[in-house]
Amino acid sequence: MLDENAVKKKKFDFSSLLRTEDWWTLWLGLLLLVLAAAGLITVIPRLPGWSDNIADALPLDLVPQLLLLGLSLALVSSIAVGTIKKSGKEMKKFLTGFPLIFVLAVLAYIFGNQASLKHYGFSDVIWALVFGLVISNVFGKPKWLVPALRTELFIKIGLVLMGAEILFNRILTLGVYGLGVAWIVTPIVIFAMYQYGIRGLKMKNKSLVATISACTSVCGVSAAIATGAATKAKKEEVSMAISISLIFTVIMMIGEPLLIKWLNLSEAVGGAWIGGTVDSTGAVVVAGSMVGPLAMEIAAVVKMLQNVLIGLVAFVFAMIFVVQEQNQLRQRPKVAEIWHRMPKFIIGFVLASIVFSFVLIPLMGQESVDEILTVTAALRKWLFTLAFVSIGLDSRISDLAKMCKGGKPIILYVVGQTFNLLLTLLAAWIFFSGKFFGSV
Repeated sequence: MLDENAVKKKKFDFSSLLRTEDWWTLWLGLLLLVLAAAGLITVIPRLPGWSDNIADALPLDLVPQLLLLGLSLALVSSIAVGTIKKSGKEMKKFLTGFPLIFVLAVLAYIFGNQASLKHYGFSDVIWALVFGLVISNVFGKPKWLVPALRTELFIKIGLVLMGAEILFNRILTLGVYGLGVAWIVTPIVIFAMYQYGIRGLKMKNKSLVATISACTSVCGVSAAIATGAATKAKKEEVSMAISISLIFTVIMMIGEPLLIKWLNLSEAVGGAWIGGTVDSTGAVVVAGSMVGPLAMEIAAVVKMLQNVLIGLVAFVFAMIFVVQEQNQLRQRPKVAEIWHRMPKFIIGFVLASIVFSFVLIPLMGQESVDEILTVTAALRKWLFTLAFVSIGLDSRISDLAKMCKGGKPIILYVVGQTFNLLLTLLAAWIFFSGKFFGSV
């Protein structure tokens, strides 16, 4: 039973706008978008792909750009950390550990760009997680590195940047077809998985159930982070949900295109199926390309439509958990508590989408906005890679094993994803087969 003093009426504290990490993710995300839109950030280094010679992975002319990127991210992030902690000492501690995290991110990009490995889904994100896990579990996490492990700061800033990529005019290109797959199936799967985890598997950790459900149903990593923040899930819970998702993403990315060809599905239906079921956006594009160009396009749009739901899913789970806690206290749910729990990056995510869709495109044109998005998307990927290095360094296999005791989290994912595969296939056939609606 919760203590009755656990939930108190909260008055809005304006100092929190500069004293909490949640708000700093919003300010920094919006700042980076403004700088990119104003043409002050024009180039983000991208490491090239390579096949046999690893020396091709890091051309010397990119080193100055990488150093500048690392210094810029370190400076911006350290200001946030120092302000939150009200300590210049904490800022110095962050700056001491950040270079190693950035170097590991660069190494993750190098290995993730190897042609054969990349083809099979071993992207920079997976390598970032692997490098972090190896250091943490084999050598041990150095104490001086801990202040630089700012997983939520990195990934939530990236999520604000991601909001700019969700352009409403692109969503409308496939109209009700994509919406039928992404916005009808997803809520059903989330609800079914959450109920199955709580009632069927009798999992007591509701925040873990919510995080796995959102991770499976929406878009993997981003949804897991957002829902984990909304439900106040532990870092280990979010890490486990992401780890399960990454493992099965690789399997599905390779297996689903083969299954599509074996079932003799059309490119349109196959692409919609991939877009609605493969967790990672990058893996969706790769899997779609293995089926065909039309499948790749449709898969990407369906996944983008699912991504729109990230903020809404996080907000809904925030409300659900507030109501559940207040009911245990036998108190009336308070709107202020919902606001307090809701991740503030959602504001930036939605605001970025609205401004880029309805302000910048009419003013600057689609081509100019696409150039800006090329910059912000590259920056987002670097932030996500830094976050995954941090997740790996912050995770212990032994801790994850304890949380997976009995196998219930894995059972929840497998059963939920199976249901998701069947329901999404039905929706993809209804909306994209041409039997009920016009051909795409």
